[in-house]
Amino acid sequence: MENQIKNYFEREKEVISNLNYKEIAEAMQEIKAAYEREATIYVFGNGGSSATASHFVCDFNKGICEKQDKKFNLICLSDNTPIITAIANDISYDEIFSFQLKNKLKKDDLILAISGSGNSKNVIKAVEYAKEIGTKVVGITGYSGGKLKQLADYHMHVNVDDMQITEDVHMAFDHMMYRVLTDILAG
Repeated sequence: MENQIKNYFEREKEVISNLNYKEIAEAMQEIKAAYEREATIYVFGNGGSSATASHFVCDFNKGICEKQDKKFNLICLSDNTPIITAIANDISYDEIFSFQLKNKLKKDDLILAISGSGNSKNVIKAVEYAKEIGTKVVGITGYSGGKLKQLADYHMHVNVDDMQITEDVHMAFDHMMYRVLTDILAG
């Protein structure tokens, strides 16, 4: 078991060392710009990515901004179980995120779409809607990045065919942004 544990973390370290830090910084600059223009930032995903999206909201809205007068305005579209199940039951599971954005999303808002595979149909539908109205998209992906990587304006990509490591690094993105943005906003 000890060797298996070591191998898992060795692989994760290798993945982290091969991240595209320039692309990640560009995505973070757009997130910071959305904060500065007081845009709403919508974040969402399925399964583990849904949990990561919820964690982003906590860390950005409370953690980063605890000592700031101006606050982030992140909204997690994965958090409201009644609306998700109503949309899934009455319309389609593929519409659970796009339906929530319709007639609410503005061009100057920002989308943080999380999909390990990059191919979750409900995530792609929401991103396609955002692109229709000109809203910028940060794609947070794994594997090859899938369709989300192709559609996104900014990328936080984890190039590994392993969902657990992908999700680990997505959560590390959240905590890294917490630390970096807190320091930047504190001056």
